[in-house]
Amino acid sequence: MSRQQQQQQQQQQQQQQQQQQQQQQQQQQQQQQQGEGASLLTAPMRAGVRRFWEWEGHKIRYQRSGDGGPAVLLVHGFGGNCDHWRKNIPELAKGGHRAYAIDLLGYGYSDKPDPRSAPPNSIYCFETWGRQLVDFIEEKVQDDATIIANSVGGLAGLQAALYAPERVRGVQLINISLRGLHVERQSPLQRPLVALLQKVLKETQLGQAFFGNVAKPQTVKKILQQCYAQKETVTDELVDCILKPGLQPGAAEVFLDFISYSGGPLPESLIQQVQVPVSLLWGAEDPWEDCREGRRLFASLPPVTEFVELPGCGHCPMDEAPQLVNPRIKAFVAACTAPRGVAGVPAGA
Repeated sequence: MSRQQQQQQQQQQQQQQQQQQQQQQQQQQQQQQQGEGASLLTAPMRAGVRRFWEWEGHKIRYQRSGDGGPAVLLVHGFGGNCDHWRKNIPELAKGGHRAYAIDLLGYGYSDKPDPRSAPPNSIYCFETWGRQLVDFIEEKVQDDATIIANSVGGLAGLQAALYAPERVRGVQLINISLRGLHVERQSPLQRPLVALLQKVLKETQLGQAFFGNVAKPQTVKKILQQCYAQKETVTDELVDCILKPGLQPGAAEVFLDFISYSGGPLPESLIQQVQVPVSLLWGAEDPWEDCREGRRLFASLPPVTEFVELPGCGHCPMDEAPQLVNPRIKAFVAACTAPRGVAGVPAGA
C-alpha cells in the first residue's frame, strides 16, 4: 500500500470516528430532551434536571415529583438550589405527596437579573421571594401547599405565609437563618465597619475577587464541611450540585448583593405575624445558626407547634440526615392538612 493510500485510509477512519461521535452526541441530546419532558413519575431526580416557569419576565427553575396527595413546596437556603432536596423529594413522592422544589430568583438555574438595575436590595430580598413562592403555588401547584424551607429560605417561606395564609397550610423551618448581619443584630461599634466592608465588596473589584475565590470546588467543599456535622455526607456530588449553577453569569452580583442585605424582616418578627402553624427543626451542631439561640427566640412564640433538635446534624439536616427529617416533614404536612383543630393544628390556624 502506498503512502498516499495509507493517508486516505487514515482520513476515512477519522471521518468515521467523527461521525460516530456526532451521532452519540445527538443521541445524548435527544435522551436529555426526552428526560426533561418525561412523565413526572418517571423523570429522574438528579442534579441539573430543569423545568422552567416564567415569572414576571424571568425563567424560574423547579422540580416536581409525585402524582397525588398534599402539596409540599421545598425552598433552599443561601447559595443553594432545588437539587439540595434530592434526598427528600423522591421519599416524599413515594409517601403520597406532590413534592415541589424551586430555585429562588437569583439562585440555581433561575434567572439572575442584575441587582444594579434597581434600588439596593430590592430584587434579592424576602419580600420578592415571598411573592415568587405565592405566585408559584397559585400558578403551578394550583392548590394549598405546606412550605418546608432551609436557612434564609425560611424567611421567604414565612413571607409567603404572611402574604397568602389561605394558600399556605403551614411552614416548617429547618435551621432558619437568625440573620446575624441584620443591622439590629449588630452592636453600635459593628455597624459602620460592617457597612464599610459590604460597600467595598459590592462596589469594587475586591468583591468579584472574593466571589471568585469562594466559587471553587475546594472552597465550597471546605465551607460545606464546616457547616455539616456529618462530614462524610459532603460528597463530590453535593459540591457539584451547589457549585455548578453558582458559576452561571450573574451569580457573583447576586452573591454580593445579598451579603450586603442588612435590612428587611427578622425571623422572630415574621413568625409572630403569620397565621399558620410553624414547625422548627434544628440541627443541634449547626455552627452558623445556634440551636440554643433559636430555641430562646422562637420556641414560645404562639404559631410554633414544635421545636425539634436533631442530634448529630449541622446546618442542612435534610441533606445530612434525611432519615430523621423526612418523617418530620411528613408528620407536619399531615397535621397541616388535617381538619382545623385536629392532629395538633390550632382551630384558629
